[in-house]
Amino acid sequence: MRSHEIDYRIVGDDIQFVVLGLDQDETVIAEAGSFMMMDEGIRMDTVLGDASGENKGFGSKLLSAGKRLITGESLFVTTFTNELEELKKVAFAAPYPGKILPLDLSEYNEKIICQRDSFLCAAKGVTVGVELTKKLRAGFFAGESFVLQRLEGDGLAFIHAGGAIVKRELKPGEVLKIDTGCLVAMTQDVEYSIEMVSGIKSIAFSGNGLFNTTLTGPGTVWIQSMPFSRLAGRIYAAAPQSSSSSSNGGILNELLD
Repeated sequence: MRSHEIDYRIVGDDIQFVVLGLDQDETVIAEAGSFMMMDEGIRMDTVLGDASGENKGFGSKLLSAGKRLITGESLFVTTFTNELEELKKVAFAAPYPGKILPLDLSEYNEKIICQRDSFLCAAKGVTVGVELTKKLRAGFFAGESFVLQRLEGDGLAFIHAGGAIVKRELKPGEVLKIDTGCLVAMTQDVEYSIEMVSGIKSIAFSGNGLFNTTLTGPGTVWIQSMPFSRLAGRIYAAAPQSSSSSSNGGILNELLD
């Protein structure tokens, strides 16, 4: 096994965090800003790229960092290594309400394709790369799904999704149509494409996007009920749109009335 072996425990229901157990010299990599807490004896370092190998040259590390930047991640990752002989723990928190999904990449031919910004942490040895949509039309219209993340290796990786997560096993030729932002992850055998919603009334009055994602089996897909883009849109729509000065004036007018 090339990746480090780690133990884990997911805590919480709607706002989760994952606790990872590290033996001596075991390392986990994490996305910048996801760190929550750790035991004494764990060394924290920041490295350029995905930390998949210390022997790579600066050019290779810079290329790896550039790929991470394209997928919406930081140029740097943080590594956490246990330097003591006894088991030590480190925890990472989800960035918004939802679920943390553990994936053993060795069970999926050592490769999983997931939405950008979904990576949380992984055992050292797992690499985070870029997966572009194969069809040009998907590239133009998929929006947030144009550039996907590719997780490769034989270790554990943890990704985050909004709301609830549904896992679907697609048979050969089976088709599943979903909202573009609801895709969390899929195995490499699943065919991915974008199709325009049919019907003028559906486009004008449904309140959904112009395009849906079409997934064709065989393979496994994970779907989220509340993509972050939808959550952010609802928050923005509910927020007051007036400036601070006009809102203060409005409050003063109400008091005077």
